[in-house]
Amino acid sequence: MAKAIFVEIGGGFDHVVVGATEAAAPKSGEITVKLHACSLNYHDYVVVSGVWGPSERRIPMADGAGEVSAVGPDVTEFAVGDHVVSTFFPTWLEDEPIVDSFATVPGDGVDGYAREIVTLPATAFTHAPKGYSHVEAATLTTAGLTAWRALFVDDSLKPGDVVLVQGTGGVSIFALQFAKLAGARVIATSSSDEKLERLKAMGADHVINYKTDSAWGETARRLTGGRGVDHVVEVGGPLTLEQSMTAARVGGHISVIGILTGVAGEIPLLPALVRQLRLQGLIVGSRKHQIEMIRAIDAAGMKPIIDKSFALEEIVAAFRHQESNRHFGKICLSF
Repeated sequence: MAKAIFVEIGGGFDHVVVGATEAAAPKSGEITVKLHACSLNYHDYVVVSGVWGPSERRIPMADGAGEVSAVGPDVTEFAVGDHVVSTFFPTWLEDEPIVDSFATVPGDGVDGYAREIVTLPATAFTHAPKGYSHVEAATLTTAGLTAWRALFVDDSLKPGDVVLVQGTGGVSIFALQFAKLAGARVIATSSSDEKLERLKAMGADHVINYKTDSAWGETARRLTGGRGVDHVVEVGGPLTLEQSMTAARVGGHISVIGILTGVAGEIPLLPALVRQLRLQGLIVGSRKHQIEMIRAIDAAGMKPIIDKSFALEEIVAAFRHQESNRHFGKICLSF
């Protein structure tokens, strides 16, 4: 038997328990993976904390990385010893989106990766980037792929474009890194001057403290000579969307990703219409998108920013750290 974390029905940090699970031998098309890392995302937080708790006992965590320990018949893509990383939507392999719920998402609709071993269809994983540790690879499933899709799939980021990123969570940091790789300019926001300095050190061309500058959308527009930014990675939600729209250029693209300020609010339609803005809602991406992202990472040698790692059984402490909003980059579990 292998160690696993379970969240009882309804969730809540007081209902997280350490237990055991086992993995069956892989059948045709399946692989067994010895897992070594997970990374935390806001989606995992709302499940485990009980905001959107599970309707049945659930192993949490959508992001998992590890090493293939066995392969079933007809598996040609992987071999024993390969380092792999999970996919967010195991049934969305390529082409247009086909999912509109979290029913198939590991750690939510089905059991996730807060466990030491798992057997699943090979298509539930991709190869990890070359030279990545398991902890580094585990950051890619949700945050990395969300940023990649926002900039390169839903939009077509070009050298010289201007990207605005919000805060210092996983998606925003990845978006900063990917944008700089593509030769774009980046405007970054945070409520912490210390974090803003770190963002500048990572390559942000301009930084704005949104706590001291409530009209940061206008500030971003001024920083582009009045034209506005080409792309906004919008993770805040209802309370930040208006400023994001102010920051965007005519015909600009806004990736509507996060709900950190809530799930409902007024959308100012007039500026959206007059300035012909493109608001694109998205949730992560397909397996093909992940393979393409990892190909780019391999070519560029980019590494993720890891804030802190916790042991598997310290999962609640890890989420408490996420809750404090002191982190910069990804919080991970290593086991």
